[in-house]
Amino acid sequence: MSTFFYILLAFIVGVLVGWFIWGRLRGELDSLRGDLDRTRSERDRLRADTDRLKGELDACGRARADLESKLRATPAGAGTSKATAPASAPLMSTSPPATSTAAKPAPKAAAKKPASAKTAAAPKPAAKTAAPKKAAAPKAVSGKADNLRRLIGIGPVNERLLKGQGVTTYAQIAAWTEADVKRIEEVLNFDGRIAREKWIQQAKLLAAGNETEFARQFPTAGTASNT
Repeated sequence: MSTFFYILLAFIVGVLVGWFIWGRLRGELDSLRGDLDRTRSERDRLRADTDRLKGELDACGRARADLESKLRATPAGAGTSKATAPASAPLMSTSPPATSTAAKPAPKAAAKKPASAKTAAAPKPAAKTAAPKKAAAPKAVSGKADNLRRLIGIGPVNERLLKGQGVTTYAQIAAWTEADVKRIEEVLNFDGRIAREKWIQQAKLLAAGNETEFARQFPTAGTASNT
């Protein structure tokens, strides 16, 4: 009887010890699984940041190529404008002698001289009208520029590229059409990111001065995770 009692007691003690060890091992296993999930989420976040940085780098490369092409084209345009300016002067200078020689042979045609003189003098305003063509450069947007980096998704690089396209205020972004969004996404090398990050909704709230609603709908704006 005593032997059976000792065997039963040893069995119960073994079960309790095994259960305790299994509980400890199970807790360690759950903690390892949690660490693995956190590591995977961190890896996905780093991949997303890498893709975003690659997109901004490509956009910078395209902007740099555009600027270099404009710089290479600028001397050629200046040279052509200088070459056309002297050509117009001889044409203007040769017209008055024609009127003076035509006025000597026929004294009776003195009454017709004013008409010919007016027609000869008519080309002069053409030089005045040609001058405004030089001022065909795009005008800057009037008014004070807004801080576009308050919008989620706009960092220093994107802000610089948007200003290069003439976008400097919240009202401009709020008034974008589908064609504008497509054009801007081609410049910034985005694919649907403007709609995902709700740039237009953010800009409408900021343009209307509704700071409370903006802070409620977009609490991460203006923080380190803004971009």
